[in-house]
Order: sequence, then structure tokens, then C-alpha cells
Amino acid sequence: MFEAFIVEKLEAYVYALIDPRTELPFYIGKGRNNRVFFHAACALEFPNTSDKYDIITEIKNAGFEVNHLIIRHGMTDQAAFEVESALIDFCTIIKHSITNIVLGHGASTFGVMTADEIIRKYKSEPLSEIEDGFVLININKSYKQAKGQKSYYEATKEHWVIEKSRIGTLRYALSEHKGSIIEVFKILEWYPVETKGKSGKPRIRWGFNGHVAEDEVRVRYLNKSVLKAQGAANPIRYNYGKKTII
Repeated sequence: MFEAFIVEKLEAYVYALIDPRTELPFYIGKGRNNRVFFHAACALEFPNTSDKYDIITEIKNAGFEVNHLIIRHGMTDQAAFEVESALIDFCTIIKHSITNIVLGHGASTFGVMTADEIIRKYKSEPLSEIEDGFVLININKSYKQAKGQKSYYEATKEHWVIEKSRIGTLRYALSEHKGSIIEVFKILEWYPVETKGKSGKPRIRWGFNGHVAEDEVRVRYLNKSVLKAQGAANPIRYNYGKKTII
């Protein structure tokens, strides 16, 4: 434990819990005072309640102790939040598994992005309408669940709630990710996808086979920004009339 005069010098800090068997971090945290040391005590009091506590228990059962690494100290709470978030994001990008159950503070707004995503975020023009025959599909959830293991096409192609009467009229799919259209696909055919609801009952969703659209179509939509409709929850949007304002 840190003595009082050390705690005073530390202020807010960011730390990592290190597994001595691998010398790699398994948890990234932000804290003050003796926060960094609390996890081992909690693992004894609340065993088998989290992956983090399971690893701590495994380390102790193997005859070792968790190593505590202070990565950065002498910060404000806000600065510590940002450093913590950046480290969690970086572990995700390099595919190093840690036991944090949530993304870092502000990750959805300022977290890891490719250079192209940064350009789209701050430079893209707003999309003002969706033409007839086009469907806008938000892939934030499907792409995130795949942890980047799916291509944009795979994350866009299925499985969606779409009115059956509209299926035959939809010829292009606009793939929206983090508020921008990142690709446009030409739809060759639609097919039904059988899934199960929360109650376990079967239900029909829709998917499509296709490929990247021709350049003259892509240029009209690619990298345009999309504002979320007020109260909208459905990831699917298309034109109900002559013009759809986004």
C-alpha cells in the first residue's frame, strides 16, 4: 500500500494489473489513493464474479502475486480518464485481451479511428436524401460484435428487418458506420434468413448478395455524413416518398 505522502504525490493515475506468469497486463484502470491495490482484496471477497477476479485467483493459486504497474501519474481525473481510454483502445487494436468490460471514457467519440474515419468524421458532407431503390443500413452493432473480423460487406449483407413488399424495389445498400457512409453495394438478390427471437421463436430477416457499386453511384453517397433520426432505433432506413431528409 502507498503511504500518505506518496498518495499526495500520485494524484490521479492510470495503472495496469500485470500477470507475472506472462508479464502482460490483464486489466487497465484509473484511480487515486490505493485504488490499484483494491482488486486483489475484492477477488478474495467476491470470487468467481468477474474474469478479472478469476485471473487474480489463478495467479494466487499458482503461488504468485499480481504485479502493479503505474503507467502515468500526477494527472487530473479528466486526463487520467483519457489515458485509460487510449490504452484500452490500443489493447483492442493489437488484439491483446484484457478483462475490462467497458470501453474507456469517451471511446465512442474520440477513440481509435483509422485516418479515413477521422477524415469522414470531420470533413464529410451531410446526406440530404435517399433515392428510391436505396436502403441505408447502420452497421455499428454488427461490425462491433464481429470485433473487426468482418468486412464492411459481411457486416452489411444480413440480417435485417425489412418490409417484404419493399424487398423487390431495393437495388443498392448504403453501409453506414459511425455516422458516415463507408461503402455502397449493388444488390444482386435478396434472400430470407431464419433467426430466433428472445423468446426462441423463429423469425424471418433478410440478407442480400451483391458487390461494390459502380463508381458513378458510389460517388453520390460515399463518405457522406448521416444524422440519426430523432428517436430512431431501427438500423434500416429507406425512401417512403420522393425524398427522405436524413
